[in-house]
Parts: sequence; C-alpha cells; structure tokens
Amino acid sequence: MPDNTTRNYQDYLPNHQVRLLTGGKTFFSLLVQLIEHAQESIHLQVYIYEADETGQLVADALIAAAKRGVAVYLLVDGYGSQALKKTFISQFVENGIHFRVFEPLFRSKRFYIGRRMHQKVLVVDARYAVVTGTNIGDRYNDKPGKPAWLDFALCVQGEVAVRLCELCWAMWKNLQRMKSVPERCRPADTEIAFGSEHVGAVRIRRNDWVRRKYDITRTYKAIFRKAKKKVILLSSYFLPGATVRRDITMAVKRGVTIQLIVCSRMDVPLVKDAERSMYEWLLQHGVEIYEYTGNMLHGKLATCDDEWLTIGSFNVNDLSARVSVELNLDVQGKSFVRQTIGELEYIMQNHCTRVNPSDFAAKTTLLSRLIRWFSFKILRLIFFLGTFYMKQETYPRS
Repeated sequence: MPDNTTRNYQDYLPNHQVRLLTGGKTFFSLLVQLIEHAQESIHLQVYIYEADETGQLVADALIAAAKRGVAVYLLVDGYGSQALKKTFISQFVENGIHFRVFEPLFRSKRFYIGRRMHQKVLVVDARYAVVTGTNIGDRYNDKPGKPAWLDFALCVQGEVAVRLCELCWAMWKNLQRMKSVPERCRPADTEIAFGSEHVGAVRIRRNDWVRRKYDITRTYKAIFRKAKKKVILLSSYFLPGATVRRDITMAVKRGVTIQLIVCSRMDVPLVKDAERSMYEWLLQHGVEIYEYTGNMLHGKLATCDDEWLTIGSFNVNDLSARVSVELNLDVQGKSFVRQTIGELEYIMQNHCTRVNPSDFAAKTTLLSRLIRWFSFKILRLIFFLGTFYMKQETYPRS
C-alpha cells in the first residue's frame, strides 16, 4: 500500500457499495450493527456525544467490542461534548476504550482562536464507514412520542474506508503527518450486510482552515457552477456567504432550478431569524424555499442534477466554511443520486410547506426585517468569536 503522502484525496474511487440512511432508528440500528460486527478496529469521531439513553446504547456496543479484543478509538469535540461528565467517560476508560477530547476549552496554557471538530464518522475494520451529520444523542434518535431530527448519512464499503481510517488516525494524532499507513488501517476480511442497493464512485472532501483544506467549499461551488437542470439543497443553519450567493445567482441565470429545504423552526430562534433574513434575497433570485414542518431538520446534503451529490457534516454557513473541521463524501452514480432525489422530493411534497413569495412579503414588516438583519449580524460575530482551537486531552487507559 502506498505511503499516504502520495495519496490524492481529490480523486473519486470507483466501485463502492453505498447506502443512504435517514436518521433516527434506522441510523442507530446500523451504527450498532457495524460496531457489533467489528473484528479489529473502530474509529468513532463525533461533535456531540450525549450521556442519555442513545449515548448509552452506543457506549454499550463500543464497550462490548473492546471486551472482545477490538481496538476502539472514540474522539469527541471539546465544545460540542462539554456536557459529558467524567462519570460517564469513565466507563470507556475502565473498559479499555481509547478516549480523547478534541480541543477542550480552557484546559491548556496554549490556545488558538479558531475551530471545532464538527465531523461525524465511524470506520469499522478499515472496510466499512459511515459519514453523517448526525450526533450521538436522543434528539437524533426516534423515541416514544418524539421523532428524531431529520438527518442523513452515507454508509460505504470499499477503499474509501481505508482513507477515512487514515484521516481518523490523523485526527487522533492531532493531525501530525504520518510516514506510513497505520497497521490498523489495513482492511480486515469482515463481511457485514448493511443493505446496500447501489454502486458508486466516492471521494473524501474536507474543510479545515488551519490545514488550508477547503474541499467542501469547492464541492458546493462546483455544484452551482456545473449544474445544468436542478440543484436540491437540504441544509440546517443555511447562511450562505457572498461567494455562494453569487454562484446561486449565476446558476439561476443559466436556467438551473434551485430547491432549498430548511427547517420551519429551530432549537435556537436566533438562528432561524438569521436564516429568514436570506429569504427575501433567495425568493427574488428564483430559489424555491421549502420549510420542513417536522420535529427539526439537521441534515446536510446537496444534489447536482442526477449525476452526483455531497453529504456529511458541512452546513452552508461561515462556521462550517471558515471555522470548523468538516467531513463530507461526494458520490457519483445516477441510480443512487436518483434515489436520493426521490427521498428529497417526497420530503418536499409531504413534510414541507413551500414559502410563497407574495405571502412572505406581505408578512414582512420593518421590525421583523430589522430583527432578522440583527440576528444575522450577531450570529456571524458569534461564529468567529465563540470557538477555540486547543490541544487534545487524552484519557489514559486503565
């Protein structure tokens, strides 16, 4: 296997088994299934890990894997997972799981303004991988009387899992350059039936301004600039910058239909007010806006015609583009992309309300416009000032 310094992560890797997953029970059932069938190694990296019923469900699966000899590495973000108590963390350490907090807040003399680890990825035996926007917690799972937040994930089998394993190792090592591929990133002979019905070409896309990585930003630019017929965006926290707005304008002028699925309400009202500050501009430029009326929309994906798509942790806003460590996968394959488009069209038709331009204009007052404008400006300021980049903290194994 070649040295990872010679690898080109921009290339599509062909012939991957792929499966699109919705969030909730479907996602967590497969996540646990993959963990339960692991034979050699597991990397789980996530922004938010909550100490609730779902968090314990995943913890139990990881602990069982460690007890049967699987090397388990769990990395959580120091900001997103700051509510995790040591009593919950101790079960990982006591049962042989390698646990680490990525860039914890105010725990080091050296700190740099800048970033969070927002990516969410599972790699099993360097053979199977899941890349998603879903965190670990009850909000993202289906509970009695409380349906999960709407989210999506991509499960893949193939060489891209080896490369994702290498990236997980790099994150674990605080992004130090590795001279050779870790032994743990050589794919095992594990066979897991994960329900794949499609084959596609897959490539890894990353955003991390500290490492000067802007792959996902370039992916979205390519989607708008190369689309010939239709772009569908499903995006939580949709706050595009000037470059994205310019690309949207140019795409619409070429006759491309752009459909945007966003949430009708959010866990943080300030964010929704800021997002609605973009509605007037979007509607004036011919973008179709669909507000999801379910519990909460948390997914992040986009399709380009019926040719290819991107999916992962990246939100179309400055926090993802300029501050956070993000991970997406791009997929080429018409049958898979068409299936995904079908899922999105079903959501628009059955679980969304389309924003009518004239109705929105009639309901917009000077006060509401000012509130939205101030919300947008405040949120942009928070994006840049509300995060810190620090060294990792490692919890030693018992």
